[in-house]
Amino acid sequence: MTKKLLLLLVIMLFLPAGCTMAPRYTRPAAPVPAEWPTGPAYNHAKPAASVEKATKVAWRDFIMDERLEKVIATALRNNRDLRIAALNVERARAYYGISRVELLPTVNAGGSMNKSRIPADLSSSGSVTTSERYDVYLGVSSWEIDFFGRIRSLKDKALEEYLATDQAGRNAQILLVSTVAQTYLALAADREALHLVSSTLESQEATYNMIKKRYDVGVASGLDLYRAQSQVDIARRDVARYMMLAAQDENALNLLVGSPVTPELLPPDLSRVKPPREITAGLLSELLLERPDVLAAEHRLKAANANIGAARAAFFPRIALTTSVGTASAELSGLFKAGSGTWSFAPQIIMPIFDARTWFAYDVTKIEKELSVAEYEKTIQTAFREVADALADKGTINQRIAAQESMVHALAEALRLSLARYNKGIDNYLYVLDAQRSLYAAEQVLIYLQLSRYTNLVTLYTVLGGGA
Repeated sequence: MTKKLLLLLVIMLFLPAGCTMAPRYTRPAAPVPAEWPTGPAYNHAKPAASVEKATKVAWRDFIMDERLEKVIATALRNNRDLRIAALNVERARAYYGISRVELLPTVNAGGSMNKSRIPADLSSSGSVTTSERYDVYLGVSSWEIDFFGRIRSLKDKALEEYLATDQAGRNAQILLVSTVAQTYLALAADREALHLVSSTLESQEATYNMIKKRYDVGVASGLDLYRAQSQVDIARRDVARYMMLAAQDENALNLLVGSPVTPELLPPDLSRVKPPREITAGLLSELLLERPDVLAAEHRLKAANANIGAARAAFFPRIALTTSVGTASAELSGLFKAGSGTWSFAPQIIMPIFDARTWFAYDVTKIEKELSVAEYEKTIQTAFREVADALADKGTINQRIAAQESMVHALAEALRLSLARYNKGIDNYLYVLDAQRSLYAAEQVLIYLQLSRYTNLVTLYTVLGGGA
């Protein structure tokens, strides 16, 4: 018995050094240029060298507005999608734990009692006999010794799947931070637009009342009156529209946060929201390899690679061991007396001879790896395109804002001069109407260009893998 136990311990000692039949993993080359795009659209997309990379900036250091920071912190605690992602990570970790311990034997302890009556015609003594047997044992049942790395490959696969799920959870957090920030900024922009159209409505009503008085004394025409009324109606319509948009933005924000956001944390308008901090994409696109979705895709590729090892090992023999040690006696009181020891040692080897499914299963694992390679490469290409688009937006947004601000200033002057000429009777009201419409539209565009500048910072931070 001692020799058998010693053999079992030796096997367990050297088992961790067992081989694996999985192919050697090599990371595929990134199917994108080594550097970000260049050209006129990107000339202003590179901030100073002192600006940190997105992957080095935690979201709390990126979000500069205190109210928005509190809203995001609440969302990270309450959001149901993020909670589901976290639970998926925990489940994957548990599955990995199951696969890892399959390398170890399952040790069971047990006891039994057997009592039977043998009739006289079946008894060797010719009389009725009663037999009793008591057993206590400690044993290993059907432990597969992983000589060819099948279980080890499955363990490696489970580990990579867990790591992929963990990166997916990190990606879910980044997306939540980004979505909450963008929804918050959209609410701020819609509230600012609501302030604009409300003040415009007051101005148009004042203009209408002035023209109505002039109409009543016969100075202004009915055409001027109805044109002024149309501008009032447009402003009233837009007030209702932006009230609806702001309410919908607030509803979306509440859903993301997982609870109603208190009024003091809501933005009054966009101009009073501190913009996020500047970050840089660096010079090389290899930064994409640090994105959580790219890392998750690579872990899935590694899992597929490990699965090939398990499929290869299926062509080789499986060795299983069942063993136990214990005591047995015809009397309960004699279980632990000298000479009552028992043991059993039952190794088993199963040699596959012919099973066509094994070959097809092996082919499936190789195809799954090629699919994982394609998905990994596509993830990198998508990431490259997202960053390139964000850099193009960043490189041109300040020029667009500057041009729009100049336009707003010019249209405001045009409206002032048109009103002056109308009041002096030089021009008719059509020139004033045209100037009002142009200025009104330009001011709305300027608000959403400012929103685009803020959201571009959030988007660039997200697509570069920030948000830890």
